[in-house]
Amino acid sequence: MYLAVSLPTVLAAFINCYNVKLATRVQTFFTGAKLLAIVIIVIGGIYKIAEGHGENLIPDFEKTGDIGNLASAFYSGLWAYDGWNNMNFVTEEIENPHVNFISRNLPRAIMIALPLVTLCYTLVNIAYLSVMTPAEIIASKAVAVTFGERVLGKAAFIMPLAVAFSTFGAANGSAFTIGRLVLMSYAAAKEGHMVDVLAYVNVKSLSPSPAIVFNAILAVTMIMTGDIRNLIDFVSFTTWIFYGLSMVSLMIMRRTKKDTRRPYKGDAQQVPNK
Repeated sequence: MYLAVSLPTVLAAFINCYNVKLATRVQTFFTGAKLLAIVIIVIGGIYKIAEGHGENLIPDFEKTGDIGNLASAFYSGLWAYDGWNNMNFVTEEIENPHVNFISRNLPRAIMIALPLVTLCYTLVNIAYLSVMTPAEIIASKAVAVTFGERVLGKAAFIMPLAVAFSTFGAANGSAFTIGRLVLMSYAAAKEGHMVDVLAYVNVKSLSPSPAIVFNAILAVTMIMTGDIRNLIDFVSFTTWIFYGLSMVSLMIMRRTKKDTRRPYKGDAQQVPNK
């Protein structure tokens, strides 16, 4: 079981070490496959709602449970949205990263992607509730697979493939960005915060291979020794604390360092850093 779970991580690390362009092409393919599966699920949900199966969409807060379960549910939801900031980690490798691209297109990409992802998640969950009760969703080991079995008939095999594609796409995207993460391995090593070898880049593949391998080893170790639910809770708790601190810091710096140049405001003529 652990080997099967670790295999996508190892394969994604190999692809990202082998060639950067191959990694981006793989990511594009699996992202497209994921979006196609989402479209299928949403259409299936619309069909079921049109048949009159909307009773599970009525909110019921009487069985919310204790505060601990509620907090865990929030962390699981935040985990689903984690990754919104990964685009910022790869700006160094964007082709022709001139000021206009960084200050305009990057924020636009984030502002378009976040609402789009939110819409997809919302519609998918509505589709699930049109077919299953909340209790059935909790009991299901793979909600998308259960949905496919009840809605798609002979085409239900699409959903397990979609889940596999989605999982591997997430693993590949994480392998691509996590090695470049500012607070870890590649970027941290470049700044002298970690050993130099993690800042090395393969001259042929142009990939930070040591950093990717290092993070893959950490990921496999955590998979082998931990429980996925606990890992999600721990990671979500930690990362969103730092996200919150980062946002508070930016707000404070807007007041304490008003004259500092901020390219994301789109003004390339501001006063340079002091």
